[in-house]
Amino acid sequence: MKPQSHLHKPHTQAVRSAWAASRGLVIGACAATVGLGMASTVHALEFGPDGMFSLNGFGEVTVTRANNQCPASTCQISPEENRHLPWADAVLPGQPLSRKDSNFNQAQLWLGAKYDLGNGFKTKATLSQNWRDGKEDTPGFWREKNIALSHEEYGILTVGHMLTRTWQFSDYPFGTNIGLSYAWAGTGAGYRNLTNAVRYTSRVFDVAEGDLVLEATYDGGNKDFKINKPRFLELWAHYGKGDLSLDMMYQDTRNGTPSAFGAAVFSGPFYDAAADGKLGNSGQSVALVQAVYQLNPKIELSGAVRRNRWSGAYAAAALPGPRWNFPFNIDWFGSVNGVPHPGYSATSTDMSLGARYRMDKWTFATGVAYLGKARTANPSERGQSNSALINTLQATYAYGNGLEFSVFGGMIHYRLKGLAPLSMPSNAMVNGIDSRVTKAGNWFGVGAKYAF
Repeated sequence: MKPQSHLHKPHTQAVRSAWAASRGLVIGACAATVGLGMASTVHALEFGPDGMFSLNGFGEVTVTRANNQCPASTCQISPEENRHLPWADAVLPGQPLSRKDSNFNQAQLWLGAKYDLGNGFKTKATLSQNWRDGKEDTPGFWREKNIALSHEEYGILTVGHMLTRTWQFSDYPFGTNIGLSYAWAGTGAGYRNLTNAVRYTSRVFDVAEGDLVLEATYDGGNKDFKINKPRFLELWAHYGKGDLSLDMMYQDTRNGTPSAFGAAVFSGPFYDAAADGKLGNSGQSVALVQAVYQLNPKIELSGAVRRNRWSGAYAAAALPGPRWNFPFNIDWFGSVNGVPHPGYSATSTDMSLGARYRMDKWTFATGVAYLGKARTANPSERGQSNSALINTLQATYAYGNGLEFSVFGGMIHYRLKGLAPLSMPSNAMVNGIDSRVTKAGNWFGVGAKYAF
């Protein structure tokens, strides 16, 4: 990507990034996959014959101070439990709220190898891993480990470990650019990591004077589950015309881990296939539309709507101990058709808006995310009556040569003091501000990123 004096035209960036991930344009792949916000200054290291191999990456550090803190280790009676088990709900009464400083760092590397096969065919292999606070982000799983075959007319076929589009584009560029990367991409009914995936990406079509890309991804998950067989399907369509970029994504899954954590791995319904016979079928899906509009060379506007659906999953002692499965939206004291602790289906709608303004090397941004109430027949309260409104402000300074600095702040307001909205993976997932002990909180911080 060439340096530009204005914000990238969003549809051009998204289309090129989709192809870059499989055709060896590592700079574009890095920008699409990681929330760097400085794609025009990233330069991959190329080596080997004809630049066959490439290495690039990034590092990030932030320091954040948030108020209204009541850490789970001291406030929650059972701090390590899944939020959908009822004994994880209770907090110790009378605990004081406090401010807390937190340090965060992450790094990611990509190693690529590409080869021109001739007659328009090219192959590309990618290996990538992410570390957070000095540890693998998802222990035991690669961020990317895949091989792709591409042709300008026939499209791209990719096989292996890869990221879902639903998380990828929610995280960057959409969420990162307006300070909502984790709050938007890390919530909802989607999944992030795929481990046995096959993906087909079409070539770029010229439709109605715009660019259209179509894509389908399938993953069979952990093959050791013979009764509750996993299945993942994701469809992505991108259309860009002029200064408008429109991305439409749909995930439909069966027997992944029941969750509302948009950064989860799709593998199987439980971590041990020995529990297969104790588990019930479950499924979830997410439909997402994101739009970005370049109002002028300085101002960019964005908006998104996400629809979540969960089937629910009943609670069961999956292994001796007992070690419970991963239930979702359960009625602990009820039963349905003789099945105790049933899980109920639920749907919710989330929305987001954002704006960015660029002034020389400075970029100022604000974002709003609304995590809505859920519709469900569950007679027990599991957070379906709650909602959350999150607002962020940030300013970034592009120092140059891949280095940028940022100042940021934000606040969250819950509709109710109680369990968090159903589309949040925990009651305190946004900067540790727990909906069970406070209805509102805020934070501010500083950070630095470097990419090569």
